[in-house]
Amino acid sequence: MSSSSLAPALGRFGLWRRGAHLTPELAGAVERLGYGTLWVGGSSPADLGIAEELLDATERITVATGIVNIWLSPATEVAAAFHRIEQAHPGRLVLGIGIGHRETLDGRYEKPYAALVSYLDTLDAEGVPSGRRVVAALGPRTLRLAAERAAGTHPYLTTPTHTRFARDVVGPDTVVAPEQRLLPETDAATARETARRFLERYLSLSNYRRTLETHGFTAAVLDAGATDAAVDALVPHGGPATLAAAVRGHLDAGADHVCVQVLPARRDPLPTLATLAGEL
Repeated sequence: MSSSSLAPALGRFGLWRRGAHLTPELAGAVERLGYGTLWVGGSSPADLGIAEELLDATERITVATGIVNIWLSPATEVAAAFHRIEQAHPGRLVLGIGIGHRETLDGRYEKPYAALVSYLDTLDAEGVPSGRRVVAALGPRTLRLAAERAAGTHPYLTTPTHTRFARDVVGPDTVVAPEQRLLPETDAATARETARRFLERYLSLSNYRRTLETHGFTAAVLDAGATDAAVDALVPHGGPATLAAAVRGHLDAGADHVCVQVLPARRDPLPTLATLAGEL
């Protein structure tokens, strides 16, 4: 298990945003608001160029990949990029690593657990410290691997119920850093329409469905666009106090760090981040 002394400096809160929607200007603004980590969402290219650009534009904030997809970014290339960036920005880059989705990988998704272990083996051989990486783990086997071979885990599309489960599996000394979706909209009908558009793709992916159905949801409430209650639980909407409560739910369940994704994806996240900073 990774020692807590090796854990990355994520801070308590961060921003998760797809790389295509991250800019150096946004990175600087998020840093000034006091957030600890910028998560580069989506499958980061092996050269980690977006992460490097964000680090170049900031002074203190940690930048993490959410995620490097093991099927798309060769471990040797990622390791070389890590060392290049580490030389310029020591201690500020964290590799979030994951196996992606069977449905999107055109037959490459074979023996994913073994492939993930092999990928971590290569990172070890290339000198990437275990304390500077996290694994996008959902189930117990991969969560245990994250505790043994990385600083911790970075689950996506989960709720505090899963966070509590993850903490129980990995123990007290491993980082648990979930992503939490937030929709700053007080009109319930409008919010649910936006949330359903966001969830449509994810609810068709087997690993997310399996996790949700194991931790508090049934197939019936997730099918056909999901019930209002399920949508509200997965994509909380409302004013600042309601959104802050959704973030605190993960902390109360055992998370060390929560990174928020402000929806819709193209919305300027800074007003929401500013009000959240005041609440949190």
